[in-house]
Amino acid sequence: MSLDFIDHLALGFQAAATWQNLGFAFFGCLLGTVIGVLPGIGTIPAIALLLPATYGLEPLSSLIMLAGIYYGAQYGGSTTSILVNMPGESSSVVTCIDGHQMARNGRAGSALAIAALGSFFAGCVGTLFIAAFGPVLGAFSLRFNAPEFFALLVLGLTMGIILARGSAIKALAMVAFGLLLGVVGTDVNTGVMRYTFDSASLWDGLGFLPLVIGLFGVTEVIRNLEEPDQARIKMKTGIRDLYPSRQEMREAWPAAVRGTAIGAILGVLPGGGAVLSSFASYTVEKKIARSPEKFGHGAVQGLAGPESANNAGAQTSFIPLLTLGLPSNALMALIMGAMMIHGIAPGTSVMSERPDLFWGMIASMWIGNAMLVVLNLPLIGLWVKLLSVPYRLLFPAILMFCAIGVYGTDDNLVQMSLTCLFALFGYVMLKVGCEPAPLILGFVLGPPMESNLRRSLTISDGSAAIFFERPIAAVLLVAAIVVVGLIVFPQFRQKRQEAFAEEG
Repeated sequence: MSLDFIDHLALGFQAAATWQNLGFAFFGCLLGTVIGVLPGIGTIPAIALLLPATYGLEPLSSLIMLAGIYYGAQYGGSTTSILVNMPGESSSVVTCIDGHQMARNGRAGSALAIAALGSFFAGCVGTLFIAAFGPVLGAFSLRFNAPEFFALLVLGLTMGIILARGSAIKALAMVAFGLLLGVVGTDVNTGVMRYTFDSASLWDGLGFLPLVIGLFGVTEVIRNLEEPDQARIKMKTGIRDLYPSRQEMREAWPAAVRGTAIGAILGVLPGGGAVLSSFASYTVEKKIARSPEKFGHGAVQGLAGPESANNAGAQTSFIPLLTLGLPSNALMALIMGAMMIHGIAPGTSVMSERPDLFWGMIASMWIGNAMLVVLNLPLIGLWVKLLSVPYRLLFPAILMFCAIGVYGTDDNLVQMSLTCLFALFGYVMLKVGCEPAPLILGFVLGPPMESNLRRSLTISDGSAAIFFERPIAAVLLVAAIVVVGLIVFPQFRQKRQEAFAEEG
């Protein structure tokens, strides 16, 4: 490690460790955790509302607070995913699959602790990636243009097919339906309304909240109400049950390391980020597991890997912004706007002209991740106590938060009606053995995939050869084709069905 690197980190900690900046880091982490815990608020609306409040702050203080909200929400989003099967953030969708099953098996405290510790490890390593490899990785991301983004997203969608338990055909159908839902709204290229049924509420497309709250939150309430109280959650209240056992830690830490590596790499790429990182990590863990049949039933690796991946992806998504001035997602665009409000041009000039700002941001991420562990671990017992509340008292509160979340973001009855419609759809899919996670993946990745496909074909005058003339795009597409080919191959399909047989 060079002396310059150590000097830069010392400068960063000196800038970030003032009482004022520590206070804003704590406020951002606390607010981000609350946003993640409460489904429906959303990180983007929260940061958008707080932008005017940053006008009177020092540039570093405002950026530390906004960044704390972002990665704090990744921590908080796992809480509702594990306890009530309702993701507070889109990147927490995968956490529901095994995290909530651990809670149903009486291991809610263990699941929350694994999520918190995995997130802390990934956040620290992701921050180290920014410090050590930010400029190099940022330059590599410049090699990704429309064809590469399209190929990456296609590979991500094929992962969704492997991810689901049971029939690959059902998983493929759910991904395809997610893609169809993603095209609802105004076509940005032609201005044509697609599947809006003359409703102005659908001009901007289907909202993520009505879809995910309907499919996960309300459907989970209905499913729980079908079960007797004693069968719903086998609650354990012993202090030892609040933290992972040695066996669970042995299973969790390799998955956390792999998830951190996946998230750190995918987070750099615009269009990758926390969502794709968590899905990719779950796919990898499921493929290499000795007992893949445990996935979907409370596998520790299925929780530790994706949780680490989404937090590492959240951290490294700052790299294109801080080194190249390119926001990797809508939230990074808001933080870029905050920098420009203070007269700071994002990009390579930040490192040379404002080293205190660049390295102060990096140092604040280590401080913020430590704060989040201190905030979250002592509260595990409190969160677990929620599961001891009789469900007849708990489910009205869950439904209330669902309604507030949907109605608060867009106060019209269309969104509420869509939530009810997706809840009914999710319940039917549950009965026929289809998982909602591949649908969510198709919905989230579909619009950028379509956009990059059309942009690529415009560049090549309609020739699909552009995807195989560019090495990175070709490798990614070949990998996707191999994945699909394996699923179609009879022997592989038979082994998959044996390993992931649906419950009768």
